[in-house]
Amino acid sequence: MTRRSIRLAAAFCAAGTLAGVTIAQASASDEAAAHRKAAARHVLLVSVDGLHQSDLAWYITQHPQSALARLVHGGVQYTHARTTTPSDSFPGMAAQVTGGGPGTTGVYYDDTYDHALLPAGTTHCQGAKPGVEVDLTEDLDRNKASLDAGQGLKGLPDSILQMTGQPQSLLDPSRLPVDPKTCKPVYPHAYLQVNSVFEVARQAGLRTAWSDKHAAYDILNGPSGTGIQDLFAPEINSAAPGYRAGGDWTTDNKATEQYDHYKTRAVLNEIDGYDHSRTHKVGTPAIFGLNFQSVSTAQKLPTSDGLKGGYAAKNVPGPLLARNLDFVNGEVASLVKEIKDRHLESSTTVVLSAKHGQSPTDPAALNRVDDGLLLDGLNAAWKKLHPDAGDLVAHSVDDDGMLLWLNDRSAAATEFAKQYLLAQHGNGTDINTKPKAFTHSGLSTVYAGRAAAGYFGVKPGDARVPDVFGIAQYGVVYTGGTKKIAEHGGAHADDLDVPLVVSGAATPSGVRTAAPVRTAQIAPTILALLGLDPQQLQAVQREHTAVLPVR
Repeated sequence: MTRRSIRLAAAFCAAGTLAGVTIAQASASDEAAAHRKAAARHVLLVSVDGLHQSDLAWYITQHPQSALARLVHGGVQYTHARTTTPSDSFPGMAAQVTGGGPGTTGVYYDDTYDHALLPAGTTHCQGAKPGVEVDLTEDLDRNKASLDAGQGLKGLPDSILQMTGQPQSLLDPSRLPVDPKTCKPVYPHAYLQVNSVFEVARQAGLRTAWSDKHAAYDILNGPSGTGIQDLFAPEINSAAPGYRAGGDWTTDNKATEQYDHYKTRAVLNEIDGYDHSRTHKVGTPAIFGLNFQSVSTAQKLPTSDGLKGGYAAKNVPGPLLARNLDFVNGEVASLVKEIKDRHLESSTTVVLSAKHGQSPTDPAALNRVDDGLLLDGLNAAWKKLHPDAGDLVAHSVDDDGMLLWLNDRSAAATEFAKQYLLAQHGNGTDINTKPKAFTHSGLSTVYAGRAAAGYFGVKPGDARVPDVFGIAQYGVVYTGGTKKIAEHGGAHADDLDVPLVVSGAATPSGVRTAAPVRTAQIAPTILALLGLDPQQLQAVQREHTAVLPVR
């Protein structure tokens, strides 16, 4: 494998030029060579949740001198990148750091069901009935109303950077599912079925850090529980002081921006060689980064801060989203400037992507459908035919896709659920809250039983796979109200088509490739950039996930 020095023409002129060397495209035969020599010492991963490739293209056309434009023009842009299905934060982020999809990682959503684990609080496991919700949200926090998840910091929110870098300690073990083999709680990191880039880096003696939105992002530590040395995870669904009473950091876009900026400050401290709190001098991490959540809320909220949310027309950001893209651009600019100011531009590669997109980007397509009524009807129909049975649905997650876990997993039961859902019709609400007809429960395709397992590449009867997976019709969002105008989790292009940019050390400038790639390829690419072997990732071995072609 060859490497050559590349000048990144005009990349980050105002915020600092990233320059470095490039790695050749790695195939199955030459990936072993990719880890022999590091092309970068640091990889900064930035996930702008909700961002579409079309949003990025629109923004850099409108703002050709922006930090985002210079990031794109200073590296390699993959214009046909896709995230996981389901397109949720947890499987999406897990893919970026493991190299595998939900069937391999075992992570289908942030709130799922496991037919093999025991309910939280189980202390006598012998003979206990398995089957439990696996909730990886704010519900696991010791105090989900507090930004520090219950750590007890004084002076919040201003003091939030003093939050622990080991948020596993802020999870309430009494709320965790129980492993029937050990009769002990299963922490999020232990729920991940494969290792992560953080663990591989740690084994090589490299430093790691990450910033995200729940303490349950402990899952990214990987099965060892020690992959991330500094995990900053302020609770996004906690109360947001200074904003509408009863709201959290996601119910006002300005609040989400304020929340996101805390994570930017944490990463700036890490670029400077400190831990996220700027307390200890530890050196700039080899793998680090953050997610931004404010694009997602700008897409989902009908209005915020006096501005209309979502899109003005198909793929055209409305005023709230356009303003928020300016915010994200400013945050990225500050990160890149700090890299330059610390003379790290020749040794740092920036990867920009998103855990998921958001659907619909066409406001005229929106149809909000009450999934609660559909599932109540399904359970009632099942019990009418089976008077001695309980509810058919054990657990459901419905955003703009439908994931059902059933109490009866037989072929007859899964087929019954499928046919019932496909037979339902009614009215939802459109973008103006007026009635809008739907058919087939708002679904275009339903995979049930063996077909659902096959869709995700697992064996029938797998303890974690949904028994029913429904792909919604374009524009359908499952919600009982009118507070959302978009969602993610489904399998439409709006859910899946996210940006992917690799820029800085080890990349040429101005490269644009339309070859289809997956965000799961970020994981082996990070390791290859750092001179580590991508084959150390278990998901890469199982799925044969390739390093991104960086030419």
